[in-house]
Order: sequence, then C-alpha cells, then structure tokens
Amino acid sequence: MKNFLLTVLGLCGITSLSYSQAQNYKPIKVDLGIGYAIPTSGGGGTKGGVAFAVEPHYRLSDALAVGLRFEGAALARVSDLNNEDADAKVSILSSYSATGDYYFTDKGFRPFAGAGLGFFRSASITLDEETVQTGNTATIPGATNFGFFPRIGFEAGHFRVSGEYNIIKDGGYIAFKVGAFFGGGRRK
Repeated sequence: MKNFLLTVLGLCGITSLSYSQAQNYKPIKVDLGIGYAIPTSGGGGTKGGVAFAVEPHYRLSDALAVGLRFEGAALARVSDLNNEDADAKVSILSSYSATGDYYFTDKGFRPFAGAGLGFFRSASITLDEETVQTGNTATIPGATNFGFFPRIGFEAGHFRVSGEYNIIKDGGYIAFKVGAFFGGGRRK
C-alpha cells in the first residue's frame, strides 16, 4: 500500500511539473464571437439568423481548454415571400453549456476540435396574415431542453473562427462564428 501511494504521488508530481513547464499560453481566456445561424428544421422557405457567444475558458494544458459557453441565437423562417399567405416564425434560443476544446498544435495557427453540452432555452413568435391584421402576435412559451454540440475551428493570434452543430430536441441549428479572444495569449 505504501509503495502504491508513493507511486501515485510521484506520478501526480511529474504530471503537474510537465504541465507547468509545457504551458506556452496563459491559462485564462474569454472568447467573443458573432456569426450566422441556420436552423436545421422548420420546413421550407427562407431561413437564417444570427448567433453570438461569450465563452470563458481555462487551459488545462496548451492542448486542452475547458470552459462555459453563453450563447444567444435568433432564427427566422419565412414560408413564401411571393405568396399573400406567407407566414414568419422567429425562434429565440439561449444556451448555457460546458465546453472542451482540443488544440492540435501550439504554433501560431491553431486548429481545434471540441464539444459541449448543456441547456438550451427557446421561445418562438409566429406572424401570419391574421396576426398582422389584428395587431397580435402568437407567442409560443419557452421550453428548456438538454442539448449537445460538436465544433471545429481555428485560432490565429487573438482571432477565432468556429463552426458548430447544435443538436437539440425537435431540431437544432448550425452556427458559423468569427470573433476574438482576450487573455490566453502566448507567455512572454
């Protein structure tokens, strides 16, 4: 038992020493991103929207960062612009997710792959000819669902580009974002 305990303590010491020596980047960073969102369900017609996110991260090593994502997305669908009976639906989504990103290199151009899981809250507003004439809108109350997203992207300097596929019950959306991050740069 004593040898086992000494071995575990030794391995922990070597691991922490190697991580502290391998850190070429500062451990704390915050990503800000904005981009285009495409709903993956909801029928035909014109559809699209905007997404924005704030993500604080902590780097466990140069290759691995964990964090939280706070994202908002507004997605719209218009059934048929050339038809008098066209209707529009706007969905507002917000998400609160735990994330993890793996960086494939520690050079200036850093491609990464990651994933996250958490809670997505949604609400919808529907406009059709009847609601426009009466001045009322049909609001569908929000629901909170568990969701998951894989993502890929790259960082160069403090510039960040990513693509995500947000999978939620009854649909989801794809988001392409560009942005910047603060903190987390190379150590001097």
